[in-house]
Amino acid sequence: MSTSCVLTHLSCCPSASRLSCSIQQNENGPCPLIAIINVLTLKGLIKLPHTLDVVTVEQLMEHLGDCILSSIPKDIPESAQLNYEQNMHDAMAILPKLQTGLDVNVRFTGVKDFEYTPECIVFDLLRIPLYHGWLLDPESPEVLAAVGNCSYNQLVENIINNKSSTKPELVTEALIAEAFLERTASQLTYHGLCELNTTLAEEELCVLFRNNHFITLHKRKDRMYQLVTDQGFLNEPDVIWETLVNVEGDGQFADSDFVINPPKPRSLTTEQQIDQDYLVALSLQQEQEKGDPEWSQARCNSHAVRADEELAKQLQEEENHRAASQSSVRNAPPQAAASAPPRQTSPSSKKDVSRG
Repeated sequence: MSTSCVLTHLSCCPSASRLSCSIQQNENGPCPLIAIINVLTLKGLIKLPHTLDVVTVEQLMEHLGDCILSSIPKDIPESAQLNYEQNMHDAMAILPKLQTGLDVNVRFTGVKDFEYTPECIVFDLLRIPLYHGWLLDPESPEVLAAVGNCSYNQLVENIINNKSSTKPELVTEALIAEAFLERTASQLTYHGLCELNTTLAEEELCVLFRNNHFITLHKRKDRMYQLVTDQGFLNEPDVIWETLVNVEGDGQFADSDFVINPPKPRSLTTEQQIDQDYLVALSLQQEQEKGDPEWSQARCNSHAVRADEELAKQLQEEENHRAASQSSVRNAPPQAAASAPPRQTSPSSKKDVSRG
């Protein structure tokens, strides 16, 4: 089954004043493939038809394969020929993984430091820099000692083994390393953020690995921007980039000219607004009842009290009606009273009175 990605247009490319476009992904979309294709498109190395609204993963894979083949140098030294051919073979074998995810293993010592795996070959052949910002703080000697030059996978293995060690110093190191991973779960530190901004060249396009996702990153006028690929912003033409300024992820949106421009609030019809208000009110009521059992019980008691009050009111009205009828009989002339049949109390009324 083919997977579709949504294709949207940009008004300009960061490196030139020409129309380009970017791929947006839906939930669980192939983010490694999309990040790479977007870099190549913004560089002008892949031309996607501007008439397309939707492009399939298979079509993107074809474009990527063509781009890899066209990147082969014309004059490769004979000594490097076999090595290059092997890399090409490995890269082609890796391409299907781009649809689901790539296994990369970061080292915490530098923004370019990854354990070399076959997955990295794709980035090398396409000359796309791959970075991360999950770095150790040089001013934390205890963490530096506990983590050392380990990759992420090695560090996790060390933590598991050393936490059960009989040596107190190893247990301490394991706890310090574990605390570091928990504290930096966003896979970006402030030291890493500074190093990224220092390492990236002006106007550079690259891929950033963060939160187990691959993001198209661009540096412009000493500020870093992430390409917005969330399909939820498909109808927001002024939301193309998002600034990367802190580890909390609360950057500002910018348009294709890198002008800060927050998304406009979505306009609703009157009917949609009423439906939305009703759902909000219903949700709040459910949350209140769920979080406060006493309130829910009080509402039930309130309904019971109102039912009793209505019953008492009904009985009182019947009693008043009987009293009025008896009074009219006593005040009537004798002949009228003699001819009037005695008033019978209905069985239902007797039952209601006895119950009341």
